[in-house]
Amino acid sequence: MARRKQKPKFDKKLIIEAFAEMARERNIDRDLLQGILEETLSLMVKKKYGQDAEADIIVNMDKGDIEIYLTRTIVDEVENPALEISTKELYETTGDTYEVGDEFIEEITLDNIADSFGRRLVALAAQNLGQRARDIEKDNIFNEYASKVGEIIVGEVYQVRSSGLLIMHNKTEMRLPREEQIHNERYKKNTTIRCIVKEVRRLTGSGIPDIILSRAADEFMARLFEVEIPEVYDGIIELKAIAREPGERAKVAVISYDDRVDPVGACVGMKGIRIHSIVRELNNESIDIIEHHQDPRIFIARALSPARVREIIINQETRSATVVVPDDQVSLAIGKNGQNVRLASKLTGYSLSLIKEGSEDIELIEFKDEIGHDMYMRIIELEVDTAREFLMADIYDLLSLEGMTKELLLEIRAIILQEFDEKEDPSIREDIMRWGLEDDEENNNEGENEAVQE
Repeated sequence: MARRKQKPKFDKKLIIEAFAEMARERNIDRDLLQGILEETLSLMVKKKYGQDAEADIIVNMDKGDIEIYLTRTIVDEVENPALEISTKELYETTGDTYEVGDEFIEEITLDNIADSFGRRLVALAAQNLGQRARDIEKDNIFNEYASKVGEIIVGEVYQVRSSGLLIMHNKTEMRLPREEQIHNERYKKNTTIRCIVKEVRRLTGSGIPDIILSRAADEFMARLFEVEIPEVYDGIIELKAIAREPGERAKVAVISYDDRVDPVGACVGMKGIRIHSIVRELNNESIDIIEHHQDPRIFIARALSPARVREIIINQETRSATVVVPDDQVSLAIGKNGQNVRLASKLTGYSLSLIKEGSEDIELIEFKDEIGHDMYMRIIELEVDTAREFLMADIYDLLSLEGMTKELLLEIRAIILQEFDEKEDPSIREDIMRWGLEDDEENNNEGENEAVQE
């Protein structure tokens, strides 16, 4: 005679371990997980018996017990299945006779839950429980890292992509986009990396936290100063402003609130040990430490160091300044590719125009015929209005203009420089001629790497 197949029994120890593992892996509080489970069981009851069903649900996370007590009134004819059960159904189910008007309490445990609700409904509830746990996990990650915006984290490079890096931190995946990287750095998989949490947002649809990291942000440098320089961390020295071209050069304005502490000396440290540790972290980015001053003339003069200036004329309404520079200091004031004056302008918040001592600036429109009408209009759109501004403008912005070539840019610069009786800076010429070559080399290297992988 064929034996009836025994129903599998639930191992309560496994239930306890499963709950504990879910709470631990998804970083969910046990009490919160218990609440979700109770809510899921309540939905199961209402789905099968109706929205009016009255049930007491007891979940014991420590013992692994789940008990549901469904209370219904005994009647002859059932009008509301959620609240009533017939004497006939009870007799067929239990074999006992019950009095009409009494309450019948049906007990549902782990041992008979599949029989009571059906395996399909149990599986659906388990799926719902998993989804709720994942949603809470996403919320926990979002809230955790939203509170860390502006802080430094140490992660591991998980994947290197053309669009950026994937970083793992505490089993959480985050992004370091290409535009937030220091452009001359090269990253390898499984290496550790320090970044600042710049932004936390949710991806549309999935709700997955999108955590954006940065090494190029000014705030990253500010946090490094706090880490390496105790006076900054303690608030004795304040970083008033930061201007960076990541990986190349930066200017930092500092002020001391203690007369006994030299802000520049404290930031540099004995034999430069403090600032050198920050420079190394930023891939040898050159950092100028400048003491802040309330007088904008003094501040601008310091910001333009190492160049010495002769005179500064301030226009407060337009937040601009005209700086008269001695002949032998012009190239220092401008810097390589206009970098020094550009950073000084950003640091001070003033638009700076440099004029060589004994000479005046010339409106760019005077060179309109040599430049050409269309190109002149495109240059004007970059807010470059004078000849000096053109010479100090970012060459990469100029080269990105439609119709601008390396040869044309050098030709226009030569015409303007001749008017000022000046010579071209060889380093600027070299940078112009190298335009586009680095991208070609990088593309070639990527092509070679793909060929090797194939």
